[in-house]
Amino acid sequence: MKLSDLQSKNIVNVFDGKNIGNIIDVNVGYDGNIESLVIESNKKFFSFNREEDRVVLWKDITKIGEDVILVQKTDNSDKI
Repeated sequence: MKLSDLQSKNIVNVFDGKNIGNIIDVNVGYDGNIESLVIESNKKFFSFNREEDRVVLWKDITKIGEDVILVQKTDNSDKI
């Protein structure tokens, strides 16, 4: 699967059913496996502060479907 395939999918929290955001990047470990997805925060136009972006750990992804990625998240922390 390509990064562009992942970026086209909606990310949904299975705990509350809310759309989390859009994938803008992935973090890859030294072994070549994806460790986490970087999710774009709800920024205002021309805001370039990357510190507000959120991270979804790969281990927290429960299912990758045709149109959606389901994530198990129970709190509002930056690490999902």
